[in-house]
Amino acid sequence: MSSWLTRPGGFNFRQPSVLPGFRLTFGLSVAYLTLLILIPLAVLVLYASGLGWAGFWRIAMDQRTLYALQTSFGTAFLAALINVVFGVLVAWVLVRYRFPGRRLVDAIVDLPFALPTAVAGIALTAVYAPNGWIGSILMQFNTRVAFTKAGIVIALVFIGLPFIVRTVQPIMEEISREVEEAAATLGASRFQTIWRVLLPGLQPAILTGFALAFARGVGEYGSVIFIAGNTPYVSEIAPLLIVIKLEEFDYRGAAAIGTIMLFLSFLMLFIINLLQSWSRRKYGYQN
Repeated sequence: MSSWLTRPGGFNFRQPSVLPGFRLTFGLSVAYLTLLILIPLAVLVLYASGLGWAGFWRIAMDQRTLYALQTSFGTAFLAALINVVFGVLVAWVLVRYRFPGRRLVDAIVDLPFALPTAVAGIALTAVYAPNGWIGSILMQFNTRVAFTKAGIVIALVFIGLPFIVRTVQPIMEEISREVEEAAATLGASRFQTIWRVLLPGLQPAILTGFALAFARGVGEYGSVIFIAGNTPYVSEIAPLLIVIKLEEFDYRGAAAIGTIMLFLSFLMLFIINLLQSWSRRKYGYQN
């Protein structure tokens, strides 16, 4: 009976903590989240509702708004996918290999966390501009990065990489080498060991890192506006469009775009959360 109650997919009745104070800590947590997150977001939605349904729908269906939303969400999704591949690779190198300068590389991964986003945007623009170090080389192949959507993706890859590495790295450290050796002993190839043994254990962490990198990328502003070019219908992001609305004193219009971003972000993160829950149940992880 108890095994059924605690198995993946069944009910999971946790034992109460020996430490007292659940009601107090739970109440403080709910109050904290309500004051800092729920109330401001509710006010945003209520303020946008002042436009009426017709006004809100007009802004939502405006071609400039649609292009800006497509740019923000599309580039954030692509950048998060790129970071999943290379973030897992970087985490693997840091966990499984010992080499000179390893601690330095480990510290460099966290630089996007500490570096102001505007500084990151200026640096990336200087490097990838047509007369920059890398941009001038790419221009010889008729490839332009700065002031295009490609530049936005690069900026979002830059600020999103630490989310993947720092999420996957602790889980990867817990995977014993003996598991890989056992798979090799049973005749598994390297690819089969990675695909059938290592990745299933990392899948929940990878999805978490992807969600964090994606969420950060959707709302990113400082590092993007310098390298994006900010051309309407081409490389204009939704956060910039909100700022433009505010500069035009169209506060309800800005709130309407913010509400749309809030809804779309919540929907995509909810889907990712469902995938996380499914992967945990599939591979036998307890929540």
